[in-house]
Amino acid sequence: MSDDSQKKPGEEQRPEAETGSDRPDAATGRAGDGPAERRNGAGDEARGQGDGREAAPEQEPAPEQGPAPELGPAPVQEPEPEPRPNPAPPEDAAPTVQPRGPAHTPHTPHPAHTAHSARPPYPGPYGPPVYEPPPPPAWVQAIQPDGPVAPMRTATAWSVVATGLLTGLLLGDGVGVNLVIIAIPAVLAAFFAAQTAGRRPRPWTLIWSVGAVAMLVVPALRDATWPSLLAVLGALALGSLALHGSGDTWRGALLGAVGLIGAVPSGVSWGWKGVRQRAGGSRDRWWPVVRTAAVAVALLVVFGALFAGADAAFADLLGGLIPELSVVDGPLRFLLFVVGVLGALAAARTAVAPYRWDRIETTPGRARGRVEWALPLIVLNVLFAAFNLVQLTVLFGGYDKVLSETGLSYAEYARQGFWQLLWATLLTLVVIAFALRWAPRGRQSDGALVRGVLGTLCLLTLVVVVSALRRMDLYVDAYGLTRLRLSVFGMELLLGVVIVLIMVAGVRGAVSSSGGRGAGWLPRAVLASGGVAVLSFGLLSPDGLIADQNVKRYERTGKIDLVYLQGLSADAVPALDRLPEPQRSCALREISFDLKAEDDEPWYATSYGESRARAALVDRPLRLGDGPCGRSDEYGGDSGGEHEFDEGPEPGIR
Repeated sequence: MSDDSQKKPGEEQRPEAETGSDRPDAATGRAGDGPAERRNGAGDEARGQGDGREAAPEQEPAPEQGPAPELGPAPVQEPEPEPRPNPAPPEDAAPTVQPRGPAHTPHTPHPAHTAHSARPPYPGPYGPPVYEPPPPPAWVQAIQPDGPVAPMRTATAWSVVATGLLTGLLLGDGVGVNLVIIAIPAVLAAFFAAQTAGRRPRPWTLIWSVGAVAMLVVPALRDATWPSLLAVLGALALGSLALHGSGDTWRGALLGAVGLIGAVPSGVSWGWKGVRQRAGGSRDRWWPVVRTAAVAVALLVVFGALFAGADAAFADLLGGLIPELSVVDGPLRFLLFVVGVLGALAAARTAVAPYRWDRIETTPGRARGRVEWALPLIVLNVLFAAFNLVQLTVLFGGYDKVLSETGLSYAEYARQGFWQLLWATLLTLVVIAFALRWAPRGRQSDGALVRGVLGTLCLLTLVVVVSALRRMDLYVDAYGLTRLRLSVFGMELLLGVVIVLIMVAGVRGAVSSSGGRGAGWLPRAVLASGGVAVLSFGLLSPDGLIADQNVKRYERTGKIDLVYLQGLSADAVPALDRLPEPQRSCALREISFDLKAEDDEPWYATSYGESRARAALVDRPLRLGDGPCGRSDEYGGDSGGEHEFDEGPEPGIR
């Protein structure tokens, strides 16, 4: 029986070409032919049919089976859902073509690489660096307020707005009682804010507050600019101390006096947050207030205009009370409004949660040995003692001998050493500060040594202060009193008071070598003495004091500097009014011209000194006829037309 007849029915018979292709190639070891060989086999079959040879009988399609397994190692793949059986291929489908060469195996990544690729790109050691701001310094963290900052209440917000409006309306015409008027809503804003935060005033807070308000009275009393400026700056410093509540350390006192300036940015942020909270709430909370204010303003404008047109006296009164507004002054008044709002916000924010400047700690200086510390100071004390011995000899009547030996005149000797003595006093305070920082403090007897050496230095410095004041007195007697001479005289006197306070603190053993809280009253006492000096300086009317001293000197010696007196303010008019003619008219001429140029100033920008000067000039008009004041470069007195005194204008202090 033939081979074909021995095959079982239904057994698959494959062509020789396919059967041969299943065997591996002996030369290459590949288990299958490539596409080109299969195409060649198909061409041979076609040629065989063309030659008349009988082709292999066509086989029935194979039963439905799954996909044939691939050759080579299976790739590592993730588990897939259960495969569904493939449909049977069509009868005329071409055989599956296997790729030539070894089977391709997919790349399996390393587990570590897979874990790294799953990480987020930021942050990480392999990604771009992420910038992290450094922490603030320790002192910045130390001065931060305790606890959360209380929100801004409605009363505080309206007080801030009122401060800005009054500043824009009143401050553009000058300074006077308007500063007190502007300060009222600003103080109320700080009061309401402190009340919200639960802060209660302490004794020193009340003292600073009273001093600040008292200093604002100086511009309402005096026409001179320089004492008014000092008073306004002093009021800001004392007000800042009152809001901060600090001052028991030197750092807290000095930084707390200017801390209101640093509170402006935080005040703006705090105010903006409060406005957003109020605006985001119910409209019924703020709209009635705005509507009521608008109606009130409209009624005042309408009826005020009617009454002003009906009566001229009422029109004058109303014109004096209401500031004049113009488009030209608009930018200036808007700027003043912004300044007022910023100042009120800074004050209210500081009242809520002030920065604690007294918490700034500094490491004390390294303690020196007893000999190393005391020897330079003892040598300095010996030098001070020798100088003071000479000064006491001069003060008690040795002028003639000293002047004959030096060849200087009486006034030149007085003028020569004042500035040097002033600088010596200032440098002595610096030496005391550094000596306390480096003072020995290892043994119990070191405190007695420090008090003894520094106490002697302070006592000798007081003698230097007295000598400087005496020299200034002689100088003024020779050349007259001026603004600069009066200012440095007051500064030297204040330095003497500070030295006395340091001596008292040393006697009480309250001076701290580390600059901390050893004497909590000493920084406050020094600041209080400075505030009293500034307030007294303004209340005493320095221009009036200068004019009075020069008039008395003229009555005694017949010498006067009319050129300098013409540059004084209206505060000098009562004293200059005692001069005889034509010196009186010469001295008051420039002051009269300035007062006439300021006749249109409103009442809130006019000081008491201006009002008094106008009244004096109305009672006794000036005589500016054919006298020596008819020409601008001639002066009265017995100086024969000279500018200064018989000794000529001094080259020193004017």
